[in-house]
Amino acid sequence: MTTAQTQELDVQPTPLALLLLGREADPRSERGVECPGDLPSPSDPDLVARARAAKEKLGDKVFVLGHHYQRDEVIQFADVTGDSFKLARDAAARPEAEYIVFCGVHFMAESADILTSDDQKVVLPDLAAGCSMADMATAEQVAECWDVLTEAGVAEQVVPVSYMNSSADIKAFTGKHGGTICTSSNAERALNWAFEQGEKVLFLPDQHLGRNTAVRDLGMSLEDCVVYNPHRPNGGLSAEELRAAKMILWRGHCSVHGRFSLDSVDDVRERIPGVNVLVHPECKHEVVAAADQVGSTEYIIKALEAAPAGSKWAIGTELNLVRRLANRFAAEDKEVVFLDKTVCFCSTMNRIDLPHLVWTLESLAKGTLVNRIEVDRETEAFAKLALERMLALP
Repeated sequence: MTTAQTQELDVQPTPLALLLLGREADPRSERGVECPGDLPSPSDPDLVARARAAKEKLGDKVFVLGHHYQRDEVIQFADVTGDSFKLARDAAARPEAEYIVFCGVHFMAESADILTSDDQKVVLPDLAAGCSMADMATAEQVAECWDVLTEAGVAEQVVPVSYMNSSADIKAFTGKHGGTICTSSNAERALNWAFEQGEKVLFLPDQHLGRNTAVRDLGMSLEDCVVYNPHRPNGGLSAEELRAAKMILWRGHCSVHGRFSLDSVDDVRERIPGVNVLVHPECKHEVVAAADQVGSTEYIIKALEAAPAGSKWAIGTELNLVRRLANRFAAEDKEVVFLDKTVCFCSTMNRIDLPHLVWTLESLAKGTLVNRIEVDRETEAFAKLALERMLALP
């Protein structure tokens, strides 16, 4: 139903409907709005030349970051590529760059703004490039969860550990309550640190990374973990369950990695004898348990680099990266396939396309600042505290 039709029926679109349509913004959520201005046509054959010209005109004033999950058409213009935290640190290491163009998603640009100087301006080519996982934990929901933990008499024993894939508000909550941030590379170290500070961990917002790290790396049992569902009264948990748990996992997940199943693993082993199954720890526990290797995006890349010629690999992570790796290692006689038969791009990562990048670079080249991502001072202070705790992990 269109907006005009709803007006004829005297029915107003809900805030959620407007968010999904990209017509409104919620500052406490990762969801953004459509970009202002006219984008170039995606069929324009001059897009590559226009991007090059604008980037050349900007020179050292611009630094373009490209996440591993970005399209090849965008990655070709990145000054550096990497995972979310590596890119945020790379941005902070380039203080001479006035503009940081982050080809990724909203929470990544927020992290870059937190870690860069006040003189630098972080730009996201499409404000609607959010993250479904980060959207699964809002500041209000997490504050309510802390009230539940307080009423159960366990809040003083709980240390929050938040995944990098979270909003600045959640990072700030974590910093304010004595917790730390983690990445998929250092989640084990972060949890070990947290259990030195307290008896329990509230892990936000990805239940799978939290569960896999606790069980696979720290030797806990599945019974040590409970899942807090923000859409149910008291998270769907009793006070007794909260008191008995060691890991309180937020009910969130990655829409891409959550698609992989045990059937995917069984199927690829049957189709490709001798295949090595390598998956990201955001996958479900049963998938991780059935895999040959588990690791972060950077781990996956390094594992394939070290793999012998003639080896076969099924990778459980975002398709843009898997395709790039397949093309890269084909010359070394390494077979790389996507773990699932179903094609699965990260839909929000894919919002950053060549037309948006061209529009962004050309606007900046004309002196027009667009799509700036700016975290308020108080949120930034507490979020930075949590990030600094991560940087100080042994």
